Amino acid sequence: MARSLDGASALVTGGAGLIGSHVVDLLLERGCKVVILDNLEKQTHRGGKPPRWIPKKAKLLRGDVRRKADLKAALKGVDFVFHEAAYGGFTPEISKYYDANVTGTARLFEAINEMKEKPRKVVVASSQAIYGEGAYRCAEHGMVHPGRRAAADFARSSWEPNCPSCGLAADPMPTPETVNADPWLPYSISKYGEERAALALGERFGVPTTALRYGVTYGPRQSLFNPYTGVVSIFCTRIANGLAPVVYEDGRQTRDFTFVGDVARANLFAAERPETDFGAFNVCTGRGTRVSELARLLARLLGREGLEPEIRGEFRPGDSRHLVLDGGKLAALGFAAQVPLERGLELFLGWLNAQGKVKEYFTSAERELRRWGVVKEGARR
Repeated sequence: MARSLDGASALVTGGAGLIGSHVVDLLLERGCKVVILDNLEKQTHRGGKPPRWIPKKAKLLRGDVRRKADLKAALKGVDFVFHEAAYGGFTPEISKYYDANVTGTARLFEAINEMKEKPRKVVVASSQAIYGEGAYRCAEHGMVHPGRRAAADFARSSWEPNCPSCGLAADPMPTPETVNADPWLPYSISKYGEERAALALGERFGVPTTALRYGVTYGPRQSLFNPYTGVVSIFCTRIANGLAPVVYEDGRQTRDFTFVGDVARANLFAAERPETDFGAFNVCTGRGTRVSELARLLARLLGREGLEPEIRGEFRPGDSRHLVLDGGKLAALGFAAQVPLERGLELFLGWLNAQGKVKEYFTSAERELRRWGVVKEGARR
């Protein structure tokens, strides 16, 4: 029997951010009483100021999932929890990923367990990053899951993984939930730890819980200030300022770019369906796009069609080559993404244009990324 959100009370952690804010909007449309818990991270929200899109009908609590007192205050009387708060990107702040994503989630469930009346459902934001590399199809061995690409391969600009069984070339394919998680970057490890903690603690405390593994999410309200995460906004702020978007490797790596409206809908879908309890589900389009193609498409949509991406052969150690998700598990329950990439980008750019002149922060951040060893130089060709 489905659980109805209509007229319920809900907590959205990270509810001022990209995904959380769209979840808030959908909940308000369903007549929910909504509480937002957000620390307004300065790297994402310029100056730590609340964004203009926070609805007056929602109650904003400025707090942090790393503080149990803040969580307990936000959880009072809540029927549903949408746990979107996270720290992400490519930075050297390793301990912060774990503290915010893993320990913050553990604190959330500690606080839930101390409640007299527990929430009816918790939906947790996981990530496609937990897979590490995506799935591939080998002509001889079928679906395979290559491990992390070797540093030596990166250094000589040998980008494509091979079949781990025979060493021959394999073709990328959509990655289903049956593929074992294999995270190896701080962020992806922390998201897998968050997912496992949430599902285990939810079951232990008798609170139905679902983890949603998002594709690369983009759309209106994506931070224009954070130069360490959000490829669509990073590319756009460079293009809008007449600068070529910087693309790593050879630009032919693929990702599953998923519109934020579809991701928000998936949250409400999962919250209402007991079939998703204690499971992990991909939220995606199932379609891969080359990163260089994304850059060219954005340049065309922004009226700078001749602005080619800057491809220097640089790389980020530990990055995935091809990671496109298989959404069949949610589709079997009746959910599918609806917004194609070009339409989603048009919606994002409509919002971007309404923001006035945008600044570009990636250039200065890139120097730090190199200094930290997050970005390295490949072989010259």
